[in-house]
Amino acid sequence: MKLWMLGSLLFLSIAGHVQASDEDKVRQAALDYIESQHQPNEARMDRALHSQLAKRTYWLDAEGKDTILETDKQVMLNVAKTYNIAGDKFPKVPKKDIQILDITNRVASVKLTADDWIDYMHLVKNEQGNWQIINVLWQYHDMTKHQSK
Repeated sequence: MKLWMLGSLLFLSIAGHVQASDEDKVRQAALDYIESQHQPNEARMDRALHSQLAKRTYWLDAEGKDTILETDKQVMLNVAKTYNIAGDKFPKVPKKDIQILDITNRVASVKLTADDWIDYMHLVKNEQGNWQIINVLWQYHDMTKHQSK
């Protein structure tokens, strides 16, 4: 009986460690994504994103019609390289509230709240055990920014 209890505790300890490790890796992917925009860093963005990234938001076009804007990995790498190159796009201490909504096996869901927008992300764990963002649905906090002028 004691051996069984010891084995059970060891198993729970190992299982808990694996989950914590995945949680840490998911959180790090989200941090790489947002922090590579705060401090331009294309390599961090590249590490965070899956090659088939689809980032979407709705938009009002110049005629006031709803449309979906889609961004891919290459565009986001360029964002990481150039968007905040002058250092004036974010406050000195930018907001980066990361809520891990779920992790199940090789998929995860995260909500990132930044200063001007929110991102709902889906991540996938690749064959190497790295978590990468494959889908992002985002919107500005200020809904009036979701339009062409």
